[in-house]
Amino acid sequence: MAQTYTGEVRGGVVVLDEGVPPPPEGTKVHIQPIEMDEALRDLSQALMEFAGKAQGLPPDMAEQHDHYLHGTPKR
Repeated sequence: MAQTYTGEVRGGVVVLDEGVPPPPEGTKVHIQPIEMDEALRDLSQALMEFAGKAQGLPPDMAEQHDHYLHGTPKR
């Protein structure tokens, strides 16, 4: 089965999600937009109420979340 890559279009260029290794140079790809259904869109908007509200987190929480949540070694 072929590898699946995720990302988004920025400035007309497909940018892969952070941490996703790119396919080998010259790989032919098929791009298909992912449509969010209305329920997921409503949920994501509702969760934005909590964005930026957490306090007392380590300053590197965003970069090292796997370490803090799952105990993996820091990168």
